[in-house]
This record gives sequence, C-alpha cells and structure tokens, in this order.
Amino acid sequence: MARDLRDPEAASVADGILSGGRTLVRALSGHRVTQVFGIPGTHNLEIYRHLAAYGIRHVTPRHEQGAGYAADGYARVTGQPGVVLTTTGPALLNAAAAVGQAYSDSVPLLVVSPGMPLRHPRLPTGMLHEMRSQTEALRGVAAFSHRVSSVPEIETAVARAFTLFSAGRPRPAHIEIPLDLLEATEALGPVRLAPPLPRATPDPHGVRRAARTLTAARRPALLLGGGARDAGSACLSLAERLAAPVVTTANGKGVVPETHPLSLGVALHSPGVQKWLSARDVVIAVGTELAESDFWSPPPALDGTLVRIDIDAAQMYGGTPADLALVGDARTTVEALLAEIPAARQDGRHARVPAEVAALRGARDAGTAARDARWIPYLKAIRSVLADDAIITSDSAQCCYYGALPHLPLGPHGRFLHPTGFGTLGYALPAAIGARTAAPDRQVLALSGDGGLQFTVQELATAVQLRLPLPIVVFDNGGYGEIRAEMAARGDTPTAVDFPPVDLPALARAYGGHGTRACTAEELRRAVAEALDTPGPTLITVPEETS
Repeated sequence: MARDLRDPEAASVADGILSGGRTLVRALSGHRVTQVFGIPGTHNLEIYRHLAAYGIRHVTPRHEQGAGYAADGYARVTGQPGVVLTTTGPALLNAAAAVGQAYSDSVPLLVVSPGMPLRHPRLPTGMLHEMRSQTEALRGVAAFSHRVSSVPEIETAVARAFTLFSAGRPRPAHIEIPLDLLEATEALGPVRLAPPLPRATPDPHGVRRAARTLTAARRPALLLGGGARDAGSACLSLAERLAAPVVTTANGKGVVPETHPLSLGVALHSPGVQKWLSARDVVIAVGTELAESDFWSPPPALDGTLVRIDIDAAQMYGGTPADLALVGDARTTVEALLAEIPAARQDGRHARVPAEVAALRGARDAGTAARDARWIPYLKAIRSVLADDAIITSDSAQCCYYGALPHLPLGPHGRFLHPTGFGTLGYALPAAIGARTAAPDRQVLALSGDGGLQFTVQELATAVQLRLPLPIVVFDNGGYGEIRAEMAARGDTPTAVDFPPVDLPALARAYGGHGTRACTAEELRRAVAEALDTPGPTLITVPEETS
C-alpha cells in the first residue's frame, strides 16, 4: 500500500518509529485495554493524542481520586485491569488513596504518569509539578513503581504490570515515563506483550491430604473472601458435598448465593458466628487474609484444622497460619479437591445443617437489631426493584457496613463493591461510574453516607456527562455518624463530626442531574425504580435521626 508522504507521523509509524506516548498507548491496546480514566494535563498530552487512533475510550472524572475509584470499579466488574492516566505531581498524589484501596482489596489497577525528565537534576529547580520522587511515593502504596529510562522500556513496564495482574494476587502498579521520553521517538518492532500464563495449580499431594481431612470432618465450614470470586460454583459444590455452612468476608459477598440454605452471608463480625467458627473441626478459607478488617476485631482462635487456599503463598503464614496450605488458583484448587472427595451421602448432618445456618443468621442479627432497624426497611425497598445481576457500590458508611453488607442480599449474579481494609471514603459514587461504563446493560446503584459522598461529590458531573441511569442513595445523618458514636461511647463531647445541612438533591440538580428525598421505604422504592430508567444520576437522600 502506498504511504501518504504528506503525513510525517504516518510515515514514521509505518517505519516503526514511535513516540514514547504512542508506544504507551500501543502497548495498552496490545493488552486489550479499551477504556481508561484520567485527566489530561500539560505533561501528558502526547499520551492523549493517540488514544482515539487505538480505539481506547476515555472517561474524564473531575478529580484523580475519582479516576482511581472509577477504574477500581471497572476492574472489579470486568475482571480486567483498570487504567488511570494522570499528569505529574499533585495529580498522581491525588490518585494515591485509590491505589492504596486497590492494594488492600487485591484489585488490578494500573496508574500511568509522566515524571521529571531523564536528566533532571537531584536538586530542585522549581519545574512545574516537581516533587522529590514520584516513584518513592507510589512504592509505598502500590506493588511496584517503575520509572522507565528509554522508549522501548515503556513496553517492558506495561508487560511487567500485566504479568503481575495475571500471574498471582493482583495488586496495583505505577509506571512513570519521564516527560522528555513521551515526545522522544525510536524505531520499534512488534509490541511486547505479557506472556499468557496458565492458572496456578496446587501441589497434588497437598490436595489429597486436604481432601482426606475434609472427608473425615464432622463440623466443617467454608470461609470465602474476594479471592474466591471466580470459584463460586466450585465452592458451592464443595459446601453442598460437605454439608458445610458458608460465611464470607465483605469482598466475598455473593461468591455463593446469599439465599442458599447453607449461606450465612457476611457474618464474620458477629460474636456468635465467631464462636461457632472457632468450634469447627475443619475450616476451609479460600482467597481471604483472615484479617482484622474482616472480623472487625482480632481473628478468633480456631480449635480445628485450618485449610487455606490462596494464590499468594505469603498468606499461608500471615494472620492465622495454615495447618494445610494449598497455594494455587482458587477455582483450580477447589475443583481439584472436589475430584478427590466422594460424592455427598444425604445423612442426618445434611438434613440439620440448614436449620443450624438459619439459627446462626438469627443470632447474627439479634444482637444488632435495634441499631440496624433504621436501615433494614429501606434496604428491602432497594432490593425489591433491583435485577438479579445488579451491581451495588458501597462506601465506608454505617448504612453500608452495618446495613447493606449483612442485610442486603445479592441476586444470583449480582455484585457488591465495598472498600474494605484500607477503608477509604468517597468510593461509592466514582466506583459506580466505573462499574456502569463497564456494564452499561446492568443496573448499578451507589450507596453512601453524606460524609463519604462529599469526598467525591464532584463526580456527579461525570455521571451527568455520561448520561447513564445511576441512582445514588445517601443516608444523611448530618456528618460523620460513626465517629460521632465512637466519641459518645468514650464519654467524649462529639467534636468536628456535625455538618451544617446540605441540600444534596439540589446539588445534584445544579450539576444537571436529578435529586429527591425519600422519608419512607415506599418513597425510596419508587424513587430508585424511577432513577433506574432516567438518564443521568439521581441523588436520593434518606434523612436519619442524629440525636
């Protein structure tokens, strides 16, 4: 084909001569990236100029922290890495909180930023967005921060990140490209790609040993975390074969259907469930850290044998050490166990366990019934209008961790995205935007408190721009309700936790969206149903008593 010599850039690309910015975009496209989140700035324009040519869609949040949370939500829904583009200095640091959350929750997130030029002096010069070290800052919250030193190394860094995402426990990564390399050109061959990797398989001897232990168990239990997400069907088969109740962490919510008779749902925070778990003769923990943030207290001592299944070998020694360690992909490992465990024989235990689970659910809820009563009718109203595959995004708010985690059951194919561990505020709204762009044919609902919402409330503008239906339910208790309660419990005078009233529905309308109030569960049901069919965001406040 004849080359158009009037287009110097086309001629250069045909000769394999690419700028650093184009090299990055080509590498992202080669790894099947089709959407990125970010904000253009003076130093990253050479990246932005090439996105359209490679068919990469761009979503522009109004703050880099929102970009990070949106990419996180996108990654959790698609199972593919979320990609964030920032400019230098403050923009990158704005995204750091989202990187920390992704690290805590094992989310594949790639953040790409320019950096100071290759030969930038050690002593500060006052250059725009200059800071001492972006890579040192991001190394503190990401799995790695890779500052490249040549145009070809850009492809190497991208391949390194995608290898991390597929080779083991996914963690966020940062790539820094010196801004002079973005404009520099070099002759390159075919794009360098991360190698395809098989699912990690466990040691067969360990599988057989664990299978014997499980077959002999009289009081088994399954404990599922976010790492079991792709193993849901196999985990449910294992639970049914062993007549083993299933309890999940927040990130494991919905790995098995929460309406199943063996499911305790999210219940590790319940003292009664912790006591019950301690008395099991075998506990199979799949894809979970067994962390304090899962139990809301130090993990309980286990009397029986702990079988841990995890892609991360280091987990076998962290938290509660494994008695039997199976290092491998969750689905592959659980399926290997099923192949070694005889088919279930319906006996007395299989008949009585569902009643035991129902009693434990009741015990889970009895101790907190007075506290949780304010949210339960509203959560039932929300559940009644959501489809079985709806996605709910959550914040570090009382209505979420006390209310929705235990009391809002998911449909068979639903998802619940919650910021555990790191416990950031402001996650729900931008994560819902990311989830909605990832799954435009599925219902998405954001659930937040008024304190958390205002960390990222400017992302209402992003939701308006995208015009995707998005109900945002905000329980408004006039400030930081959890901290207010903790201060009162200590006998302290509540300080710095009460906000002047904010008309949040009016704020949503000012951004070009929709807003209303729901003072009863029925009003909320109608408002959510309407919002699901209305283009753009609808912010629905539910007033709470604050006295």
